[in-house]
Amino acid sequence: MKILVTGGLGFIGSHTVVELQNEGFEVVIIDNCSNSSPEVLQGITKITGKEPIFEQFDLREKSKVQDFFKKHQDISGVIHFAASKAVGESVENPLLYYENNLSTLIYLLQELSGKTSANFIFSSSCTVYGQADELPITENAPVKVAESPYGNTKQIGEEIIRDTCNVSKNLNAISLRYFNPIGAHPSAEIGELPIGVPQNLVPYITQTAIGLREQLSVFGDDYPTSDGTCIRDYIHVVDLAKAHVVALQRLISSNNTNTNYEVFNVGTGTGSTVLEVIQSFEKVSNQKLNYKIVGRREGDVTAAFANTQKANEELGWKAKSTLDDSLGSAWKWEQKVRS
Repeated sequence: MKILVTGGLGFIGSHTVVELQNEGFEVVIIDNCSNSSPEVLQGITKITGKEPIFEQFDLREKSKVQDFFKKHQDISGVIHFAASKAVGESVENPLLYYENNLSTLIYLLQELSGKTSANFIFSSSCTVYGQADELPITENAPVKVAESPYGNTKQIGEEIIRDTCNVSKNLNAISLRYFNPIGAHPSAEIGELPIGVPQNLVPYITQTAIGLREQLSVFGDDYPTSDGTCIRDYIHVVDLAKAHVVALQRLISSNNTNTNYEVFNVGTGTGSTVLEVIQSFEKVSNQKLNYKIVGRREGDVTAAFANTQKANEELGWKAKSTLDDSLGSAWKWEQKVRS
């Protein structure tokens, strides 16, 4: 069975490609390499023993999307990762995020809506909840006004998919609302390698520890949390990748006949503060991290961590790795990349 993975050379996408190939799926990747590298193919191939098909182009080019689906008419499912994903950058450049994150989704759904049967998994985010009223966050929590354009593109994206599924009964879709992916494959063949200055906490931590960055900025220590820093639910990227595979299998087997659109939280169910993440990293790496408390960052919520009961029970999936496991694998990957 052939599965398209957009953004399949990116951090989460590449790990999902590995897990798909390990389960026997044939994978085709589309990636424009704006925040990734074709060299990631080598890591995927080393891990799985099989090189996925790769086409490099920008999904914003509608004609190329149409040409791709004419060429690959046997695509049975799509896992859509390709998107811009930095909260801070989205606040500074909202139009880039609306164009890149929404037009690409629409073009893919237009192609899938014409198929007799199609399966679609959307890379959504816990940002749709904003600052939730209750913790841990369930899928029934209200979707609030987004704190950032990035978060808003995820909200709008989910609405687009839901509305499309309402009229396209041939389309089965799942949105996975995941929390904060970190870590790297245990082989250290693939991992998170942002181009330019990292926008996420853990790669900034590892790059600071290795000497690539002078200092880590911790945005705010006056939040109403145990140590004043923000709380997030940090999930190992391999656990997250496996969630995509079981979600795809659920769609293929049509285990749920009640609806053709579902949402699931994907996290560990445990929240960690920024300072707790730093302490965990210092423990597993035996490195003293140079960090400084600075002012709050626009668009950040105080706390977000998942209630994962629905995914645990209905998908049969559960996160297995600890925070220490995740940070240890991230450090192993950083050391290999810089060696």
